[in-house]
Amino acid sequence: MTDYSPLHSALRHGVEPLDGGRLCFRLWAPKHEQISLVVQLNGEPEAAPMARGEFGFFERVVDLEGRPADGLRYAFRTSDSGVEFPDPASAWQPDGVHQPSAVFDAGCFTWTDAAWKGLARDELAIYELHIGTFTDEGTLDAAASRLPELADLGVTAVELMPLAQFPGARNWGYDGVHPYAVQNSYGGPRALQRFVDAAHQLGLGVILDVVYNHFGPEGAYFASFGHYFTRHYSTPWGDAINYDDRDCDPVRSLVVGAACRWIRDFHIDGLRLDAVQTIYDLSARHILAELTDAVRATARRCDRQVVVIAETDQNDPRLTNSQDHGGHGLDGVWADDFHHSLHALLTGERNGYYEDFGTPDQLAKAYNSVFVYDGEYSRHKRRRHGAPVGATPREQFVVCIQNHDQIGNRPLGERLTTLISPEAQKLAAALLLISPCSPLIFMGEEYGERRPFPFFCSFLDTNLVEAVRAGRAREFAEFQHATSRELPDPHCETTLKGARLTWQWPEGSFSYSLRTLYRTLLRARRHWGPLRDRNCTHATIATDDSKTLVVRRGQSPAAVAYANLSDRVGPISVPGGLRPLLSTYEERFGGPRKSLDEARDLQPYEFLLLGDAECPTLPN
Repeated sequence: MTDYSPLHSALRHGVEPLDGGRLCFRLWAPKHEQISLVVQLNGEPEAAPMARGEFGFFERVVDLEGRPADGLRYAFRTSDSGVEFPDPASAWQPDGVHQPSAVFDAGCFTWTDAAWKGLARDELAIYELHIGTFTDEGTLDAAASRLPELADLGVTAVELMPLAQFPGARNWGYDGVHPYAVQNSYGGPRALQRFVDAAHQLGLGVILDVVYNHFGPEGAYFASFGHYFTRHYSTPWGDAINYDDRDCDPVRSLVVGAACRWIRDFHIDGLRLDAVQTIYDLSARHILAELTDAVRATARRCDRQVVVIAETDQNDPRLTNSQDHGGHGLDGVWADDFHHSLHALLTGERNGYYEDFGTPDQLAKAYNSVFVYDGEYSRHKRRRHGAPVGATPREQFVVCIQNHDQIGNRPLGERLTTLISPEAQKLAAALLLISPCSPLIFMGEEYGERRPFPFFCSFLDTNLVEAVRAGRAREFAEFQHATSRELPDPHCETTLKGARLTWQWPEGSFSYSLRTLYRTLLRARRHWGPLRDRNCTHATIATDDSKTLVVRRGQSPAAVAYANLSDRVGPISVPGGLRPLLSTYEERFGGPRKSLDEARDLQPYEFLLLGDAECPTLPN
């Protein structure tokens, strides 16, 4: 439980173990005068009234009389309707979102990661994955069996798309309704402990994607109990979560407690906070700052360090600015402009937000300044957008060339592999991995997975199923008029099955050569001086009419990269004292060049890396 302030110590949610084999059940339900706890102690449900205390919290202590706590089923019954509800702070929903909750005894697991102290922010190389499509089994245990391949690849952290319990068995995870519980179809909470422990044994950190801007549309019983929502703000999902209106303290406590629990009970190394621009809070102390401080305090008590990263499209440096300087003090923030600049250049797409991008100088600015729009006018938004990041360390910004949103929010969920040539794909990978920012790789990207990643779900409410189908059809009506291809049905199981990774990169194939490139450059980020000098980067365009990007990394030694952003052969004028170290046209990366001495011109979409006289060769 969260205990970082006297007030919040009185606002604890969920089940708390007490001495003598007792459990304290707590529920915030100010909308009710009476609540009964229904517990299956002897195989049959037994109801007992709960005592109403301060702030609308109800409480009851149960003596287990020697019975194990783990797996004990319970629910809450309201006096007015007699309906039984699961616990909003449930740690385990073994039978789904509408059924009774179960007690989860986190202490039953034997950890083997005592030597693991967490992630260093400047060492982040993140691999984002979705448990349901990462393997054919779609479980945490199956995913753990693939972790050695990720360690071999060279990433330092695995980022799991949301695991909070959602309706049915198929979902991206952003429709969770139990922020403390691990999805039952993925294996439940014990499987997550096994996964994290296995990752730490391989030297991999685990970051968890959490959603505190809304709750899902089915199975969210919060409003039945208390004032969890406010009408002062609206979000794409309805009324906003109540972080600053009357009776908001128990709501804040629920969310902060959930965040701390991932760190304490599951040894999670970091949190990625979804769409923080829709977390509305005008309090003197923003919920993001409060959550970050609480999570760090929990980690310190566990003798570990954690990272808290925000996802947003705001280009707002206040998220990472220190609290002493008016910021929220987070460790990192997603920075989309790098992706948008490179995607628009390589695909030629100019629809939606891509209308603001598409010139080589914008990609150079993304290297130099992180945000392309740092106060400039955006045609797409029809207003000025963003603010400069100043001297904020570049590792605090997470960049990518693909992620679940950029793929899955396309009508067909196409990956970049199917949109650009193999040469352009290798160029994009190299430009990502030499960035001074922290790179994020989406599962399968490293070997050029061609299977799509479209939106999918499995709601149990048939009306909601039809509403989702109709909403997707309206959203992509223009696409449907322009093509004969049908939109994937988000509720059909084959949509999820068609998104599962193939895990194939046979030797001699493009997939093998692409993975070799990722592996080479990921190791260079960790062990090679020029790429470790994170905040000494300068990017330019070779000439005014050129599509050749020149990126200098490091000081002494230094490396210089040339990137041909066009499908034409381009001349290259290499300054004296530089020698070629890597080209995406080399044989080992599936190209025709047997020797780097052959690099006289830049081939279409070629990436060429050179080093000065002091620069050692790249690590293997």
